[in-house]
Amino acid sequence: MRIVAVTSCPTGIAHTYMAAEALEEAARATGDTIEVETQGAAGMNKLAAEAIASADVVILAADVEVRERERFSGKPTVEVAVSTAINSAAAVLEEARSKVASFTPVSGPAPTSATPPVTPVAAAGFGSRLRQWLMTGVSYMIPFVAAGGILIAVSFIISGPQVAMQVNGGVFHGVHYAGATSITAVYHTAGIGGVLFEIGGIAFSMLVPILAGFIAYGMADRQGLVPGIIGGLIAVDVHAGFLGGIIAGLLAGATVRLILKVPVPRAVSGMMPIVVVPLISAAVVGVLMLLVVGNPVSYVMTEITNWLNSLSGANAIGLGALLGLMMAFDMGGPVNKVAYTFAVAGLASGGIGGQKVMAAVMAAGMVPPLALALATVLRRGLFNDAERKAGEAAWLLGASFITEGAIPFAAADPLRVIPSIMVGSAVTGALSMAFAVSSPAPHGGIWVVGLLGHWPLWILSIAAGTVVGSACVIALKSLRRSVPSPAPAVSFQEVANA
Repeated sequence: MRIVAVTSCPTGIAHTYMAAEALEEAARATGDTIEVETQGAAGMNKLAAEAIASADVVILAADVEVRERERFSGKPTVEVAVSTAINSAAAVLEEARSKVASFTPVSGPAPTSATPPVTPVAAAGFGSRLRQWLMTGVSYMIPFVAAGGILIAVSFIISGPQVAMQVNGGVFHGVHYAGATSITAVYHTAGIGGVLFEIGGIAFSMLVPILAGFIAYGMADRQGLVPGIIGGLIAVDVHAGFLGGIIAGLLAGATVRLILKVPVPRAVSGMMPIVVVPLISAAVVGVLMLLVVGNPVSYVMTEITNWLNSLSGANAIGLGALLGLMMAFDMGGPVNKVAYTFAVAGLASGGIGGQKVMAAVMAAGMVPPLALALATVLRRGLFNDAERKAGEAAWLLGASFITEGAIPFAAADPLRVIPSIMVGSAVTGALSMAFAVSSPAPHGGIWVVGLLGHWPLWILSIAAGTVVGSACVIALKSLRRSVPSPAPAVSFQEVANA
């Protein structure tokens, strides 16, 4: 077969490139030819039109909306999750072979560069498309989370936690702060730490608009950005939070898609993308967010925030364990991102409850690579050479809160590795919540440990989960007598680079 493929994951780092390499290796093993377009954090290495035209089948391995998917119209198409391509690339190729065998091409002359194909791309189910739209928004939001959160964390290191009061006004340890009214006043009031806090706060203020805008982008391409971002800004203004942003993005995308279905005279069509679509869609989404959606969602978000702040005892421990299970389940995939986005939403809403959840999620996300790294040290004979080398990189990846460092091990032995690291992460999440550890930073791993409340207990939580996860992996792998076969062709160096 001649195959073209697109791979794309929410963060655009490890999963995207590992899926591409797994598909390439599987194609080499079967004698097929494949060209892969990775739509990742480094950009899109776009497939040539000639490669698409000559392809027998298209494989879309994506957890987010594939950009410019209309290019593949008229071709038999297989759509799978990124994790499926990583773990079962050979099976994906077999499904592609079946698609080719059963595909009925469009009758009539073959399409040329001047005659676009008319057969639509095979449509995914609504649930899959909804997940892709949401993950598209999350993937564009995460860099703002990392940049803004770490800038705020650094500002705390430089000027202390009171910098928030100096910039925003309030009371800290009995001292009243009037708050700064300009960036110059911020500098004179709180120094460079205050400036960094202000910049980080601005980045954080864009989380919901970016989330909403790019959910709409996933649904309706660039024409969804204007109503999506405006809807997200309104969600912030009415205190509807992340839930309001998600609703605004879905409303914006749906509105634009409906507008584009209305036939218009040729004289008006040129104005549609510049004036008509943004004007009407922004007005519709704005009215709905202000008059219909905003207040009810704001009430729900307030209740969620109050609930987070009131968590204690068994409830807090249970939530920590659940979030730990989710963080380890797919190691950076959609389930992992749901847990992480929940933590970021709690952090952005303010209050100590959100900071506790953030600390638990970050700790739980560090455990999978650390547990596997420890296992490769304690029982080297249970792992092949490639896995032992991956274990060396996993120490740094885990310490830096890059859960994807565990993927090569899970791809090689999912039935033993995934349950083991889930148990370890659940232990860590539960302990972190039980110890009431708090984190004002949404990322950074061990490098922001000085900012955490009760940080020695946070490290103890991670150590406990790492030991438990490693022990489970060793126990399950010891049940078989032979050394594991080589892992699927997945680049361990790619994960290390990520």
